Amino acid sequence: MLTVVWSLAAFVVTLGILVTFHEFGHFWVARRCGVKVLTFSVGFGKPLWQRQAADGTVYQIGAIPLGGYVRMLDGRVDEVPEHQRHLSFNAKSVPQRAAIIAAGPLANFILAIVVLWVMFLLGVQSVKPIIGDVREQSIASQVSIPVPSEIIAVDGRRTEDWQQVNLAFASALGQQQVTLTVQDERLRERDYVLDIADWRLSDQQTPTFVDLGLQPYQQRVSLVLSYVAEESPAAQADLRVGDKIVEFDGTPVVDWSQTRQLIMSSAGQQVILSVERNGQLLALPVTIGSRELEQESIGFLGVEPTVAPYPEEYRFVQQYGFIDGLIKGTERTWELIVLSVKMLGKLVTGVVSVSNLSGPVAIAEGAGTSASYGLVYFLGFLALISVNLGVINLVPLPVLDGGHLVFLAVEGVRGKPVSERVQEVFYRIGGALIFALMAIAISNDILRLSQ
Repeated sequence: MLTVVWSLAAFVVTLGILVTFHEFGHFWVARRCGVKVLTFSVGFGKPLWQRQAADGTVYQIGAIPLGGYVRMLDGRVDEVPEHQRHLSFNAKSVPQRAAIIAAGPLANFILAIVVLWVMFLLGVQSVKPIIGDVREQSIASQVSIPVPSEIIAVDGRRTEDWQQVNLAFASALGQQQVTLTVQDERLRERDYVLDIADWRLSDQQTPTFVDLGLQPYQQRVSLVLSYVAEESPAAQADLRVGDKIVEFDGTPVVDWSQTRQLIMSSAGQQVILSVERNGQLLALPVTIGSRELEQESIGFLGVEPTVAPYPEEYRFVQQYGFIDGLIKGTERTWELIVLSVKMLGKLVTGVVSVSNLSGPVAIAEGAGTSASYGLVYFLGFLALISVNLGVINLVPLPVLDGGHLVFLAVEGVRGKPVSERVQEVFYRIGGALIFALMAIAISNDILRLSQ
């Protein structure tokens, strides 16, 4: 329950920041173009807070935190007195109106740059993209990639961490092949060409490199116990710290994953654990404990294995100075914009399935998870969503900023506005498409939660 509340709170904060900056972009440019702003609202519905400024603009926070709007004086919907017509939106030139509309998405891109700049100033704890294993019968297993080795480039694009590897593979989706440049333990570089002609993203929102079969390096986990909980089934069976599990009820065990699975599937059963202690082999009878998890009994023992420390040479901090951080933030924002545009194109062409769309539930989960990791990780998530919001708003659908810009472009060419009847038809079509996509995204969220 606490996780849900935390995710909802992070979602509201994230959406509030994004909407405020987006609408402020419209607001700021409208004021600079001499348009009278009637209402600046963050959220829809009944106002929870409202204040009218001296210039007549009403600032408010709506009860439904799923968007916002800037209402400007407009002769097409308002009765505008003669002495205020020059202050109405429709009285402005096509370039001025286009600037006002484009300012919202542009504000989201600027926000992403600033947020990433702050993130790089603070410093991001990262790990190098070290390949720890290659999954059998995967795309990556078709070539002999040495393990461990570091991914230093994808299609010639340098990669410093796993996030950049993930984005680089996403960008390559739909190509016939992708070139992976790795560096082995002896610092020798080599290119490997992966055949990705038939590769499609899975519906489970796993990272692209995992889809391809590349497993990040993980700390080695031994079968030597590092902790035994008091009054646990293990303690009652006289298991001790330092014991090494050798067999589980006659079945030899080779790693902790196998051992954990055997424990979980033996709820309430009495088994014999063979352990090595001080060079001697002991057979200890143990009654596996039982816990209810999602209407299923799960076995537990009350022990933890010994985990080797993560190699310090694989860790690094992405931190830059005032100017370099701004440059890096701008570069990363541009990369995200290009990737977002490419992914939208792949969605339209069918390279990416609509089953990969995410809705508000997935965003809330991402916001909560990133916020729980710390400020810098939340800033990275905020920048990603801000870029996506800016790009999506530029899609040429009439209900979005991009659709309004298309109408203005037609007006600029024709010398007169598109008729209200034609606009109304396109608004309905655009609204239906947006509603359908949102329904699919929310359905995908629900399906992922139920799995």
